[in-house]
Amino acid sequence: MTETSLSHPIVEPATGRAPLQLLAVCIGIAALVAAPMFFYPIFVMKILCFALFASAFNLLLGYTGLLSFGHAAFFGGAAYVTAHAAKVWGFPPELAVVAGVSSAIVIGAVIGFLAIRRQGIYFAMITLALSQMFYFFCLQAPFTGGEDGIQGVPRGKLFGLIDLGQTMNMYYFVLGVFLLGIFAIWRIVNSPFGAILKSIRENETRAISLGLSVNAYKLSAFVMSAAIAGLAGSTKALIFQFATLTDVTWQMSGEVILMTLMGGIGTLLGPVVGAGLVVTLQNVLATSEFPVTVITGATFMLCVLAFRRGIVGEFEAAIDRWKRR
Repeated sequence: MTETSLSHPIVEPATGRAPLQLLAVCIGIAALVAAPMFFYPIFVMKILCFALFASAFNLLLGYTGLLSFGHAAFFGGAAYVTAHAAKVWGFPPELAVVAGVSSAIVIGAVIGFLAIRRQGIYFAMITLALSQMFYFFCLQAPFTGGEDGIQGVPRGKLFGLIDLGQTMNMYYFVLGVFLLGIFAIWRIVNSPFGAILKSIRENETRAISLGLSVNAYKLSAFVMSAAIAGLAGSTKALIFQFATLTDVTWQMSGEVILMTLMGGIGTLLGPVVGAGLVVTLQNVLATSEFPVTVITGATFMLCVLAFRRGIVGEFEAAIDRWKRR
């Protein structure tokens, strides 16, 4: 390896965005705490769920450079296990969520172990194929309820004390889970491990030449992403008190890709913004005569044409250009 190649670090340079991001986070948390006073709590909880799901996907695509078409397997698999654990096994909500996340970790480890042996479109197609296999398993497995799914899932009492049947209690539980998940992603991305993931994204061949066990890092990132996606799915099962095949379909995987691209790949807040936009569109158009998928698709095309880096990505790029003046 030449001296010139060694002179360029594989870790991304500091961008100076930390103060702006900290301010945005503080404002965002304050807004989320007050959100139930202005919006329907169930609607906001749905946004938080899918924002966490999209952020988990972004951890894999935006920071590791791996495009997965099978993330619905982790989201829906965790939802099924959480619903079954709460309804049939009588688990309290915290243990039901732990069971769901654990199942997502196992599914992620299996799919990731098989998929990371390939790159690019081959990796994406393997994740899609394995996710579809899991979909057909959920369709026929006796504990999932088939096409009816698992309905009437009890929310229970958190730690035996807090009744999650009360909407506001459930809301702040979901908010806490969301903030915990986002903090975990932030900590991963801003750690030495996260720096290695970024180096793999930028130049995998060079990372291998430096002696890094690239497959081990990619598998770790894949499992972490699956775990956080499972956390979102588990929370969703408790919010709506059911788990159905919709949670494990390939359309769900496509939807989370859409959210991430619209918000901004490789940004912390991008998937949150993208999820909020998509869920809001679905909610507003659900009672109208306009076709939801057509309007959502048109909005996506508009975002791609006008915001090549996504909404948040373009905003951050504009801030950087303003600072360089």
